[in-house]
Amino acid sequence: MFTDEQFSRLAALHMDAIFRIALSYTKSRADADDITQNTLIKLYRADKSFDSQAHIKHWLIRVSINESKKALLSPWRRLEPLEEMLPAFSLPSREHSELFCAVMNLPRKYRTAILLYYYEDYSTDEISKILSIPKATICTHLKRGREKLKITLSEAKNHA
Repeated sequence: MFTDEQFSRLAALHMDAIFRIALSYTKSRADADDITQNTLIKLYRADKSFDSQAHIKHWLIRVSINESKKALLSPWRRLEPLEEMLPAFSLPSREHSELFCAVMNLPRKYRTAILLYYYEDYSTDEISKILSIPKATICTHLKRGREKLKITLSEAKNHA
């Protein structure tokens, strides 16, 4: 169990990562907010000892993925246009916003791998463990996701 101070520090530290992962699955800001809240409540109530900060982050990401998958099954789910969600992120420039939109429009398997690798700085080994899929599959998802991003971004550049 965590003290209120420890929990507040952990929540502040990991809230954005949880939200990004939930948003990548649900594409709904309201659902991502709910998933973030549920994940943090589970952390607060967790009667589990964690080995390290990395273990806590890994656990939080796994719980947020599970909560996201659960939310996808809900009949009450609704999608929001991605452009309406952008203000929720503090992206430094227009190019970052365009890249983030392109990432969010990828198929989920590529989007999740890219978010964990580039935005959360996990290695392919760590992502493999988090998602419970082989490392080679993660490498393939990253490669194909990058290829799709390259095509999407070059098409956008050509239309501009």
